[in-house]
Amino acid sequence: MDSEMNSSARPGLVEGARGIAGTLTAALYGTMTPHPWLAPDADTDAYSAFHTCSRMMGWLHDDQERPSLWGMNDADAPTRTSGSEPNSEPVAWFQVEAQRVARDQPLPAQPVLQCATAAMTRLGALELDAVQMLLPVQVLDTADAPGPLLSPSLRTAHWFADSDPTLRTPVQVTLDSGQSPAIPAVSDVLASIEQPAFAVSSYENGHTPITPWFDDSFWNGPPQHAVVFTGTLAEWSPSAIGWLAGLTADLYARHRLTTPLLMTVQRGQA
Repeated sequence: MDSEMNSSARPGLVEGARGIAGTLTAALYGTMTPHPWLAPDADTDAYSAFHTCSRMMGWLHDDQERPSLWGMNDADAPTRTSGSEPNSEPVAWFQVEAQRVARDQPLPAQPVLQCATAAMTRLGALELDAVQMLLPVQVLDTADAPGPLLSPSLRTAHWFADSDPTLRTPVQVTLDSGQSPAIPAVSDVLASIEQPAFAVSSYENGHTPITPWFDDSFWNGPPQHAVVFTGTLAEWSPSAIGWLAGLTADLYARHRLTTPLLMTVQRGQA
């Protein structure tokens, strides 16, 4: 898709980057078929498509005086070698510098994921099987609002209440706090909150099913403390997955988790 893509690239902090409060990544797993009308040497690649979408939606501004939801960092669409196992590596990953988030706003996981999938559909036909996101819960301001029902994501949960019931999708959601043992202590909260986006059937301690695309030193890895939720998502879309990521990040921040949270959502795993 892009002759200048570096297949050895990995998510990581950009040296000298400004104002990083936390790094948010989104890796897309599945299959990708490039559009036949795009030339192999086309100027558009994963990074430029994501950057353009971010600016078009008003979520990213090059002018430092104008507030942005995030700052661009890196993106790549690795070239799979023949014989690669499905989902052994992402078809693309995206990384942004998350800014501090006001207490009445969710982590911008939903718009990041929407831009990521929109960018890839400009390049080809994307069949999405799984999403893995690193959520920097430490950027959320929840110090004076510990109550989980105060999560700003819950104010928009009704968006999914009228979703087409035929779109409901079995999923497996895995949350992993790496070396921090804090995550099992708040699993009951996510399972008990009534909201129409994600209906939890069961949950138990488990393991992260997809090896993170980045090095353990990039977060609080390796994956060690995971809870696996099975249930149904209102729809298999970046909107629903991203909304759930925002809610999850907020709930764990309210329980004083101060290290990044790894979230993996797989379709058809319930």
